[in-house]
Amino acid sequence: MDLPPIIYEDDALIAFDKPDGLPVAPDRGERARVNLMALVHARLGPHVVNVHRLDADTSGVLLCAKTKVALDFLSGQFQSKTAARIFHALVVALPLERALQAVAPVCTADGLVPEAFTIDLTIGEDERQPGRMRVFPKRGGKPSATDCRTLERFRGFTWIECRPQTGRTHQIRVHLAAAGAPILGDALYGDPTIELRLSAFKRGYKGFADEKPLLRRLALHASALTFTHPVTRAPHTLRAPLPHEFEVALKYLRKFAAISSPCSSTGLVP
Repeated sequence: MDLPPIIYEDDALIAFDKPDGLPVAPDRGERARVNLMALVHARLGPHVVNVHRLDADTSGVLLCAKTKVALDFLSGQFQSKTAARIFHALVVALPLERALQAVAPVCTADGLVPEAFTIDLTIGEDERQPGRMRVFPKRGGKPSATDCRTLERFRGFTWIECRPQTGRTHQIRVHLAAAGAPILGDALYGDPTIELRLSAFKRGYKGFADEKPLLRRLALHASALTFTHPVTRAPHTLRAPLPHEFEVALKYLRKFAAISSPCSSTGLVP
């Protein structure tokens, strides 16, 4: 398997546009599964180390350091929360009744995801289901916060920007699910039965027999990472373009499902 596309490289750093489905490092119980760092070490050497991680099913910017000095300098920025990350997600506009049953619902009285909101909930491992995380409403878990901004609204879905203040495992996925706006295609924290199909929006659609969902993956992408370069000490921003399937899905949503009026209790335009 080839390395993912390289976004940026110099003597201290290398950054990849990680595809969905590729773990950054071996997961528990899946040591034999192909992962990014195994590919990197095989081609570039064991001295290259990932500075942070992305979920296996999340695509986008993944930064690695080539030297220990660079690693220490960059890791310090993630620990001090001075490295800024931007993610984009397509979330499901649940019916208002279901959205309000979430742990910390943000849905407004008219069934809309707000223009801007912050999810501030502690997160920890779900002791009942290894490999999953959960929100701890009262005690337990680690402090976690995610700033969110609505970019576009569609019938049944919302396109949002997320800026995590912390870097907990599955943080954005857990936070959005807890807020009543789960990410499309999230089998762990969302509703895997909800799909984005063109036939639901396009009048006169005739391809039912061969129709496939417009997105068949977790609809979460790490779009940008801003940090201070370990050598130049200048601000540096890396960007990963939206995957093609995201662009296609958004094109059809904008053409056939864009809304500007308040949602009904079903999450759809009345």
